[in-house]
Amino acid sequence: MNFNPLELMKNAKEIQAQLEKVQAELDTITATGSSGGGIVKVTMNGKFEVTGVQIDPIAVDPRDVPMLQDLIVAASHDANAKIREVLQAKAGPLLGGMGGLGL
Repeated sequence: MNFNPLELMKNAKEIQAQLEKVQAELDTITATGSSGGGIVKVTMNGKFEVTGVQIDPIAVDPRDVPMLQDLIVAASHDANAKIREVLQAKAGPLLGGMGGLGL
C-alpha cells in the first residue's frame, strides 16, 4: 500500500479528532483474559490497567503457588492481547498505511 503524506496532512484534523475520541473511550474498553481453562481471569481496561482478578478456589493450592502465579501472568497476557485487538480495530483504520499503532 502506498503512503501519501499529502493525503495524511489533508486529513490530519479529522484523524486527530478520531484519535482523541478513541483515547477518551479507553476507560470504557475492557477485556477479560483467562488461563487454565477459565480457572484464572484477569480484566483490563483500554489503558492496560488490571481492573479485576478472579481465581477459582480450585486453583488455590498452597503447595503450588508458582502454578497460580503462572496462570495469573498468562491470563494477563491474554487480556492484553484482547485489548490490543480492540484498539487496533478502533484506531487502525484511522492510521491507514502508517503501519498501525505499533501495538
